[in-house]
Amino acid sequence: MPAPAEAPAATPAAPPPADLVNVQIDGVWHKFPKGTRMIEACKQAKKEVPHYCYHTKLSSPGNCRMCLVEMGMPPRPAPGTEPEKDEHGMPKIGWMPRPVIACANTISEGMGIRTESLLTQECRKGVMEFLLINHPLDCPICDQAGECRLQEFSVEHGKGESRFREDKVKKPKNVDIGPRVRLDDERCIMCSRCIRFTAEIVDEPVLGFTERGSHTTLAVHPGKRLEHNYSLNTVDICPVGALTSNDFRFQQRVWFLKETDSICQGCGRGCNMEVSARGDTIYRQTPRENNDVNSTWMCDRGRLDFHFVNSEFRLTDPMVKTGVGHEIATWKKALTDIATALAGKKGEEIAIIASARMTNEELFFVRHLAALLGTTNVDVIPRMGEGDAYLSAADKNPNTTGAKLILGIEPGAKIADIAEKMGRGQLRVVLALGENLLKVGFQQRDLEKVPFIATLHILANASAELSNVVLPGTAYAEKRGSMVNVTGRLQKMEKAVKAPGNARDTWEILRDLIVACGGSNGIYTIEDVFKRLAVEVPAFNGLTFSKIGALGVPVLETNEKIPLLEREKERKAKGIIVG
Repeated sequence: MPAPAEAPAATPAAPPPADLVNVQIDGVWHKFPKGTRMIEACKQAKKEVPHYCYHTKLSSPGNCRMCLVEMGMPPRPAPGTEPEKDEHGMPKIGWMPRPVIACANTISEGMGIRTESLLTQECRKGVMEFLLINHPLDCPICDQAGECRLQEFSVEHGKGESRFREDKVKKPKNVDIGPRVRLDDERCIMCSRCIRFTAEIVDEPVLGFTERGSHTTLAVHPGKRLEHNYSLNTVDICPVGALTSNDFRFQQRVWFLKETDSICQGCGRGCNMEVSARGDTIYRQTPRENNDVNSTWMCDRGRLDFHFVNSEFRLTDPMVKTGVGHEIATWKKALTDIATALAGKKGEEIAIIASARMTNEELFFVRHLAALLGTTNVDVIPRMGEGDAYLSAADKNPNTTGAKLILGIEPGAKIADIAEKMGRGQLRVVLALGENLLKVGFQQRDLEKVPFIATLHILANASAELSNVVLPGTAYAEKRGSMVNVTGRLQKMEKAVKAPGNARDTWEILRDLIVACGGSNGIYTIEDVFKRLAVEVPAFNGLTFSKIGALGVPVLETNEKIPLLEREKERKAKGIIVG
């Protein structure tokens, strides 16, 4: 009996039409959804409202007062009369004599907002004057210089001179409040962003205010420290230089840094980030907003995982083993030696151990190399750990999903079999691509039974010492490529710095190895590689490298949820945050 036909997927219901209201902003009428925050309405109308405490992902306490604007509503008409109309046919607005904060108030029908009136400008000048009364003039040595909202708004909205003649209040400086963050209380403007982040986002309310008035001080609770895995996000959202990163502190001026879009390699989440570099040295990594992946946050472990790129142990030249050790060789010599070792070998005598840290484009060439050599002894090293209730995924490889799609394997399924064949002396050639085999479970005594080992890696390691040929590849920040995260989202990364020495793009090395083994060529750019990949892998059909975009595209449904984003949706639905 034939199986009943599956019902077509139900078309998702269209969202209900938004209830739009008319709002006048600086004399121009606009329509916005009812319930929109005043500050967001102004932003959509391309009218800047300066602010410090407001953040779209946090609650709005309205305590900095920098977002004060002039507001008005149509006067209620007398019974039996029509409201007075303006030249646009809209009810005439009666302006209130006092300003309101734009961050916590929502718009309503007929409301008027003035962001550039005399009242608004005087309020901003007054707020800036109060904020700067006790603020130290240490901009020349402050890490925030160049990206400081206090500097920017002081120029745009400040008075330009101080009337304060008394001594400034002294507060604690260079306070060690956690392993990765330092506090300068004199710079703090009490916006409370860091306090709300620790309480609302990561559920560790370790920060708070003590004292009152101009003596108010930010501090950690007694017996507590700011040491959770998301602590450096407080540095990102601090609008001044009160919270600074121990890792980046005094390292570089931000106006010398070049920012490049990339994705974090710390786990399978693939948090979007910016790599900040000067020359060919990386100095910091910071989260980049993507509301489908990581919101505006990322964990400390991921953002600090870049120092190996600048390591003195980087491999910079191809090397071949001689009687007395390894010697630097040309690329042609190194690839020819590998091709010679592979020549005449049966598929079952060859093993390729690749990495789920490789890009899709690199895995594409691994797939073609395996097909050319006729081997099925192909696998990647799985890395499973503990995730958390926020962003960190249990899969600590950034491209496990991509490896499954492209290589058609279950990561780790063949590792034990390959190790067993290695121990029995059945393997004649082993290609280790992006993995230190001695660090991921293979035994030295087994590796010594393999007549020829070639290692492609970025760092000098114990497996490379045992290898006949060592090839220097590129780190994530030194190449372009794409990966698929654990939720099935295809994302790309761009090149931020140059590779050291004679190291080459990993996909180019694999391409040339295929050519040396008698395969075909004809691919010269990463766009060409992805074009071929999109033809061969159904999940990528119809895509090009440029179509991936800065925020990525979903290509696979994995049913994995992102805990932090789920909580964010709930808070947005309740009106706690803008989102």
